[in-house]
Amino acid sequence: MKYLALLLSLALCAGSGSSFAAERSPRKKKKHVTTETVQSVPATSSPAPADPAPKPEPQLELPTEPTPVNDITLGLSAEQADSLVALWHEQLRADSFTDFFDRYIGIDSLIGQAGSSGSDSLYAQRLRALVSPIPLAYNEVVKSRIDLYVGKQRELTARMLGTSQYYFPFIEDELLKAELPVELRAMPIIESALIPTATSRAGAVGLWQFMPSTAKSYGLEVNSMVDERRDPIRSTQAAVRYLSDLYKLYGDWTLVIAAYNCGPGNVNKAIARSGGADKNLGFWDIYPYLPSETRGYVPAFIGATYAYAYHRQHNIDLRKTPIPIAVDTIRVNRLLHFGQIASTIDLPIETLRQLNPQYKLDIVPATTKPYTLILPQRNIAQYIAHEQEIFAKDSAYLKEYMNPANLNKKLREGVRGTTYTVRKGDTLGGIARRYHVTVAQLMRWNNIRNAKTLRIGQRLRVG
Repeated sequence: MKYLALLLSLALCAGSGSSFAAERSPRKKKKHVTTETVQSVPATSSPAPADPAPKPEPQLELPTEPTPVNDITLGLSAEQADSLVALWHEQLRADSFTDFFDRYIGIDSLIGQAGSSGSDSLYAQRLRALVSPIPLAYNEVVKSRIDLYVGKQRELTARMLGTSQYYFPFIEDELLKAELPVELRAMPIIESALIPTATSRAGAVGLWQFMPSTAKSYGLEVNSMVDERRDPIRSTQAAVRYLSDLYKLYGDWTLVIAAYNCGPGNVNKAIARSGGADKNLGFWDIYPYLPSETRGYVPAFIGATYAYAYHRQHNIDLRKTPIPIAVDTIRVNRLLHFGQIASTIDLPIETLRQLNPQYKLDIVPATTKPYTLILPQRNIAQYIAHEQEIFAKDSAYLKEYMNPANLNKKLREGVRGTTYTVRKGDTLGGIARRYHVTVAQLMRWNNIRNAKTLRIGQRLRVG
């Protein structure tokens, strides 16, 4: 009911100047009084002259009733209706996020039983309270990862909590459809810090950090124009299929998570070296025989799961994400540059890049097949209303990019990534937040050893 009330109140505000919101004064009925004068006429008298023809009585003009509004938009324009739906969707998303922790995490009643907020017994009890098909073991290795997420990297955790409001709903949808544990949503936190353009030194890309060969094996398009490893939805669908296949191999979620990180081959070798090829082993049984990175991967997964569930107990508040939460999808059947849209309607090109990171050169290459384009819900009606005008700009925006020499130049720039020129007052932390990357990534990409040594005019790779 509260959402209905919200919709109605917003609609009334948005349409206060329209007919449905106008006050109507009651109509007053006019009383018609007809008087007749009767005169007695003597029988012997001559007939009275005929009365003149009666004058036509003036017709009353009744006020016209406004046409009743029967549709769900309450008389709003298409753009106003889109804004209303976006606001409603955003409120639902925010409420569901809060409701999850109120309902399923609640007030921490374990502190009194288990000691201080960072004690071993409290951490262990909190993990046991997160009943899951994935074993969430607790030991010193796991504790070090928990301390990292709720301590030194709490700012990163706050950013990921905000970003998760955009990414987690469709990740959870895909996991639930495949009947996989919903707790696997924490894997992109470990893989990419929920940054769809993240790239590893080994060449893995995207939320789920697919290598090109694995991506293509699971149906993702990877070429000069499109990299679906960076498409949050398509890469999540591929990752869910990959995780399902790994579970068919091992039947143990800790081994699945380990194999996702280092590959089934390394997990199989670790099982063989542990002497347990014929036994039902888990991650901690083969821990000493795994690559060093993978030995920290499952503990990091447990730590991220803990930090997500118990962030409020560590006084970590989510940082609002700049990504629009309420979005919708448009199908594109023609070659289209983001600039055509940004120059026509009120939609920054950076927002288009955030929502559609798979298009490497800001071009939707819909020449032989249709592609999808995600837009903020608030801009859907605006885009549709101006669609012809947008496509009419193709020669102005696509001529440069379709020239082979220019295209090769743009491709080289794409490989190098986005750059940023340092200005007065900039810090690595501020730049990292602006481009949704980590300080560690900026330092690694730009060979920076001391985060305090930025200089004005310095060019940084930021993506």
